[in-house]
Parts: sequence; C-alpha cells; structure tokens
Amino acid sequence: MLRRYRQYLMLERGFSANTLDAYMRDLSRLMEYLETHGVDYHAAQPEHLQHFVATLMDMGITARSIARILAGVRSFYRFLCIEGEIIDDPTALIESPERGSRLPDVLTVAEIDNIIAAIDLSKPEGQRDRAIIETLYSCGLRVSELCALRMGDLFLEEGFIRVVGKGRKQRLVPISHTAIAELQAWFEQRAEVNVRTGHEDVVFLSIRRGTALSRITVFHIVKELCISAGIRHTVSPHTFRHSFATHLLEGGANLRAIQEMLGHEDIGTTQLYMHLDRSHLREEIMLHHPRNFSS
Repeated sequence: MLRRYRQYLMLERGFSANTLDAYMRDLSRLMEYLETHGVDYHAAQPEHLQHFVATLMDMGITARSIARILAGVRSFYRFLCIEGEIIDDPTALIESPERGSRLPDVLTVAEIDNIIAAIDLSKPEGQRDRAIIETLYSCGLRVSELCALRMGDLFLEEGFIRVVGKGRKQRLVPISHTAIAELQAWFEQRAEVNVRTGHEDVVFLSIRRGTALSRITVFHIVKELCISAGIRHTVSPHTFRHSFATHLLEGGANLRAIQEMLGHEDIGTTQLYMHLDRSHLREEIMLHHPRNFSS
C-alpha cells in the first residue's frame, strides 16, 4: 500500500523527489507510532491521531513541523478513501496546531552586495558562485529550481528564464541584466569544464566533477560566502527568494505578479511578504491618504 501511495504522489500529484521523500518520511512517523501502540493503520481512529499529535508536541516538535506532518497524514488517508481501503477518513476532524505567523528572514540590498563582493574571482568557482547568487536573487528561485536549470531554459536575449517548479509546473520569470551578465561570464569559464555525459545541458556545474550541483552544495556555498561577508544571522538559498519577493513588494510591485514569479498556487502564501517596514507604510499613507492633503 505504501508503494502504491508513493506512486500516486509521484504520478498523480506530480511531486518532486524532495517533496516525495518528505511526505514518506513524515508518514513513517505515524506508522511507527501506530505499530508501537498495536494499531493497524486501516483501523486508526481520530483519538489515535489526536494522541499522535500530542506525542509530537511532547517531543518538542514545532507547531509548523507538526502541521506539515499532518498534511502528509491527511493526504495518505484521503488516498486510502480513494482506493476504497477505508470508508471514513479519521483525519477529517483533526485540527493542526496554530502555526503563528513567523516572518521569513530577509537580506538587505547592502547585505546581498556584500555577499557578492566577498566572492573571490581568482578561484575557479568564483564566477560560477557570482552567477548563482545573482540568479537566486534576481529570479527568486527555490534552490531545487536553480539546480534543475538547463541551458535550454535560458532566453537571455528576451530577458526570461523558464523555471520548472513544484509539481513540474513551468513558469517564465524575468531575469535582470546583472544576472545575465554574470551568467554569460560564467559560460565562458564553463566551456573549460570537463562536463560528464548527461550533464551537458546543466547550467550550474561542479568545477571538479563536471556534474550538476546538488542542493546541499548550494547551501554550503551560501553559508561560506555569508561567513566571508561577515553576516552573522542564518542565511540559506531560500533567503534570497524571500528577499527577492520583499524587495519587489517594497518597490511597488503587484502582489499577483509576485505570486506568478514565485510560482505560488495560493496567493495567501505570497501575502506572507506583506511585512513591509512600518516607516515605509507610514510614508505611503502620508503621501497618498486624502486626509493628509493640505487644503
């Protein structure tokens, strides 16, 4: 049944490998819990699942993580209903814990400039890393989307790139002139890399191995650059995506346009970026509110 469920997520839901692994890993938590308590997953009742949630909370798992685990559990039991394995969905009345509204970390433009300035162009990977940071920030990409970029996805003369996002959905995203220049400089060096068979079309390569960069490698690159730039707070590749969205919003971009560029299905996800600086909001009100016009 678990094998069939995995195939369902991959073929019917179009989940990426990373999302697929996360769903199966979270589901395994439930299976271990039910097995420990002698309950078959077919026979699980709402009270079993409520106790499962309480157990996760006792373990110190955050509300956000518990909500994610429950999303996977609900998906599994909906699948069992579709397959006719069970009649009633035991997750129907299970509520997720309140997640709060934690705001994403955001870099200032000056911090991003400092990170780019910290890149040593005398190193073989220097120009590649500049292109990586500029592309992450300029296009608001997820790290998986960056690693999956192919040469055929780049339409640099037109100023766009094609991005394959969650669920293998494609979107066109504008790319800045700065990022284009950094990519073109990287391509001059990329031509000298001994590329492995099957990786010829990959945009960002390992200089040494000639293969596509992994997500973990990009995380490591960002971490090392932030240390070199003297940035103390935690920064990940995703931080550049958050910064991209926030800076666009602060610059007056339309929320719906930002939603399309980020590849969010639900605009509610995009609205997380509505945490503009209060002084900026006050300036907007003072500038545009009719009560502030002098008579």
